[in-house]
Order: sequence, then C-alpha cells, then structure tokens
Amino acid sequence: MSNTTDVFKERIRLPIPTRELERRWKAIRSIMLEKGIDSLIIQDDNQWLGGYVRYFTDIPAENAYPHTVIFPANDEMTIITSGGNPLPPAPPAWAVRGVKERISKPYFRSLNYTNTLDAEVTVEILKKRNDKVVGFVNLGHINAAYYLYLKENLPGVDFVDATDFVDEIKAVKSEDEIAFIRKAIAVQDAVCAAVPTFVRPGRYEYEVRGAINRLLEDLGSEEQLIMLGSSPPGIPTGHLPTFYQNRRIEPGDQVFIMIEVNGPGGYYGEIGRTWCLGEPPKELLEVWSVALEAQKRVAKLLKPGAKPGDILKANNDFLISKGYQPEGRLFAHGQGYDLVERPAMRPEENMVLKAGMNIAVHPIAFNDKAYAFCCDNYLIKEDGAERLHKTPQEIFVIDC
Repeated sequence: MSNTTDVFKERIRLPIPTRELERRWKAIRSIMLEKGIDSLIIQDDNQWLGGYVRYFTDIPAENAYPHTVIFPANDEMTIITSGGNPLPPAPPAWAVRGVKERISKPYFRSLNYTNTLDAEVTVEILKKRNDKVVGFVNLGHINAAYYLYLKENLPGVDFVDATDFVDEIKAVKSEDEIAFIRKAIAVQDAVCAAVPTFVRPGRYEYEVRGAINRLLEDLGSEEQLIMLGSSPPGIPTGHLPTFYQNRRIEPGDQVFIMIEVNGPGGYYGEIGRTWCLGEPPKELLEVWSVALEAQKRVAKLLKPGAKPGDILKANNDFLISKGYQPEGRLFAHGQGYDLVERPAMRPEENMVLKAGMNIAVHPIAFNDKAYAFCCDNYLIKEDGAERLHKTPQEIFVIDC
C-alpha cells in the first residue's frame, strides 16, 4: 500500500511548497497575536473568487460546496466540509498540511434546513477553545445563516473584521508564488498561439470555447472562464459569457477572446485579444490603438507606493482626452488564487501598490462600430512593472 507522501505526489498535480504555506501561516499568526485575535474564520465555495481557503490550505473549495477553515493563532487548523459517514471526512488526510481536524456534515446551501450544520460545529470548537476574539476573513464570503448562528450562539465572543491584514499579506507574492503565476501566464500564451487553429469559418463560438478549454486542461489549468464574442466588421465585438456563445463564425468576422483561467497550482492571470478572419477594419485598429496606449500608460504607473485611485484617475483622464468614456467598471486589479483580488484600481481602495503584486490591466476603448480590449498581467518590481505575457500586443489576422 502506498504511504501518505506517495499518494500526495500521485494525486496533486502541482502543490505549493510547504515552506510557502508556513510563511503565510507565520505572517498571519504574528499579526493575530499583535491584535489579540484567537482564531480566524475563512469560508469559500469556488475557485474563481474564492481564493482565501486555498491560501490557507492549498486545497480549493469548488462547485458551490462551502469549505470552512478555522485558523487559530496557537494551534493547527480545522476544516469543515460537506459530507458524512460512512465516508471519511474531506479533504483526504494525505492532502492536508497544518490541519489538526477534518469534520464533514451533510449540508448543502440548496437545502435550507442544513444551513447551520457547519455553524454548529464551529460554535462547538470555538467554545472548547474558549476563544474571546474571532476574526472573519472577508465577511462577504461568509454565509448569512452561518454568520447569524455564530452571533446568536457565541454571545461572549467579540467578532472582528480581519480582512485587511490578511489581504495585505496575500497581495504580495513570494518567489514561490511568482513561479506559479509565470506558469499560468505561459499556459495562456500557449493557448493564444493556438487560437488560429480553433477559429475557423463555420465553427460556432461554443465550439471554439470547447477546444480552448480542452487545451487549457491539458496544459494544467484547473478552472476556466472564457469570454468570447464574434461579429462582422462594423459591429462591436465584446465580452459574452458562455450562455450567449452560440453564434456561427463567418469569413471576415472579428473574434474577441478573453482567457481568464488559472494555471497549474491555481494561480490566475488573464489575457484578451482580437483575431480577424480577414483584414482588420479601420475602426477596430483605431480603438485598439487607444486601448493599447491606455494599458501602456497604466503600466508605467505600476510602481511601489502608487495609489490605485490615482491610477484610475490618470487612465480616465487619458480616455476622456481621446474622446472615449471613462472607466466606471474595474479595469485593473490584483490576481493570485482569485481571478480578482486586491489591490483594485478603485477610488475606495486603501492598499498602496507594492513590489511582488500581480496586476491585470485591461482598459477598454469602444464606439458604435468597434470594441477593443487589451488585457495583460504585470508584475510590480522595485523599479517598475514587468509585462508577464509574451503574446504580441496586436490585432491578429487569420488567413482563411
């Protein structure tokens, strides 16, 4: 029979090194002790925007099945997941590191009468530990039924928001993390190089998406989000979710593809480009030049100490000067285990930029005839920012 180490190596494609987990735990526990926080509660149910659980455990929550992590300042973690006898608790014992106890209960968010099963376990653990101060890591990720049950059944506990200091640590990537980010970016570049073999007249958008997803999985991507749209010249081609990707691609079309996927090990990057089945329309080239210049201008501002709100303003001032609408959406943001994480280029963001942050930059320029979206990832260094993607920044032409 294989031992635990053998099973771990066989089953997990690319785990984060244990030294990296230990670095995170040490940094977070140090601040918890300073602030007098006895335990943290972390809860997620997906990978795309649910990276906190993985940050603490290197095990993702997936498919809307909530994972709850109790992270004490003075002990190993407890993980609570959906399940129950006769099956052993999840995650498997051979998969966990830094975990003292794994508990599974048969709860599903679609079964409202099970909504407090994980909370009941948590209350029992926190009472046993005699915790007095408990921190929630991003309250927006915490289920309402879970939160209310804890508040009602732990009247002597002071609940605090621990998000900011966790986010500050999480946003700055270590050398181990940067190596994983580069793997994700390399996967995306490889897929961009293969796009001309997928985008052909007569194929449906969903067929292109399926071919891209198959290649991504072969290259080690764990979770895929492909925004894709096509249109004839003179009609803007923008982001379309999978539900709307049913159009048949025709000669002369322009095809926009946004590859928002993680790579081996779960780290995210994203890239957006447009491919033309014929000569690119003049209107498309014009808006593309503005979007590309906007990205390059923002990239020059990605330096340690810069404030996200200032970067947003500079970008909008440029777009307005060119006669385009300012960005009211999120046009640049951090990435890691989350597709979107802090810092975000928003006026509300209070986290300044630091070396080691992985930032996706994707300004838009469009009008009633063309749509351009230029997206790449940048790694902030002490002297500026490095563009991580190697895919050329241009409108691609596919000969049919």
